[in-house]
Amino acid sequence: MLEEPRSGRLAAWGNALLSGHISPDEAVERIVADDDGHRVAGLPEEESAEGVGLTMALGRLRVLGAKGLRVALPVPGHPLGLSGPPEFNSLALDAGEAVLVTGGPPLGLVPEVWAVGPEGDEVVRVRWRCRPVREAPPADVPSLGEAERELAEAMREATEVLARLDVAGSGPVAEAALAAYRARADRGREVLAPGYPPRAVRVLELAQRVGALVDIARAPDDGHGAAVSAGQIAARGEALRPLERTARRARVAAYNAFVEELERG
Repeated sequence: MLEEPRSGRLAAWGNALLSGHISPDEAVERIVADDDGHRVAGLPEEESAEGVGLTMALGRLRVLGAKGLRVALPVPGHPLGLSGPPEFNSLALDAGEAVLVTGGPPLGLVPEVWAVGPEGDEVVRVRWRCRPVREAPPADVPSLGEAERELAEAMREATEVLARLDVAGSGPVAEAALAAYRARADRGREVLAPGYPPRAVRVLELAQRVGALVDIARAPDDGHGAAVSAGQIAARGEALRPLERTARRARVAAYNAFVEELERG
């Protein structure tokens, strides 16, 4: 939950490009981030098995009529943001994420990620597989307003759950998780691209905070380095599952706020 999903970067900065807020070069730089490179395979009328570069792919989507990009973050039992068909949903579920194109032909993109090179000096490459999707409302995505209200309640619940589970904030695992979260927040105050409403930024930041708390509580020690039993881990997982679900729903709502506003005109 502490790391920004690749689908989030593709949707956010792809939307900024499609709306004319940034240049293609800036969009690609932001989407690729620390990866070695991204390609897109399976676009309509594209024949190369290796696909095309991200700049060309985004340009082709625009020519096809794409107006915006949505995010899906599905997990088993919760196809969050997906609309079908089952074949595409299965690919997205395996990847844990996907991007859906709005406007033009209904298409979806699922990332394949692999590392190349010797251990310790690897580079990460990404190929987005483009597939047809069903034209239907995405599953279980709340509005920004709904997500913000749910997150406010989730923050209260997270505090109570952490206290009930006796998760301290001073242990090495908790400290490392908090440091990672703070570094992520400090590194990217612009967690969303230009063109997004301020409310979406607030919702995404709060969702990340709830996710950070969930990650801390799921750490394999009690915050002080002591071992946690399998039963305790199972109890934590059960208690934290609703919080994690709320945070994922809110993240998707934030990333999809651009398209939500676009559809409202």
